[in-house]
Amino acid sequence: MSDSLNICCPHCFVTNRLPEQRLAEKPRCGRCKVALFAGAPVDIDSVASFDKLVGQSDIPVVVDFWASWCGPCKMMAPVFAATASRLEPQYRFIKVDTEKLQALGQRYAVRSIPTLLVLKGGRELGRQAGAMDATGFERWLRRFS
Repeated sequence: MSDSLNICCPHCFVTNRLPEQRLAEKPRCGRCKVALFAGAPVDIDSVASFDKLVGQSDIPVVVDFWASWCGPCKMMAPVFAATASRLEPQYRFIKVDTEKLQALGQRYAVRSIPTLLVLKGGRELGRQAGAMDATGFERWLRRFS
């Protein structure tokens, strides 16, 4: 029997339970019927959305803390998006605008941006401050799979 994973839908925030091998089959949410993974980062608009995506998913969640005025954040954005398209659904990729959701930046003691976190089960597995190239970013992420 295969292991089942809890995956939170990034649209309706309902937890979906599915066998691990089905991740590669482009699963859809049982409630809203939208794809659970779009191959792109999820823009977080509230602390509640963040808490559900991070707390209700059994896969690692990669978080990009960024701001629109930040030059290194702008350099990191296409790398983050391209990596999401390659590595989802092994990871969930989310973006947190530190100007709009300051409480999350404070909760995770984000002192500089961009700051990248890997979380699993609500626990921080890794942190990286500053922009990275695609190769370095993927190499860093592979340590947490």
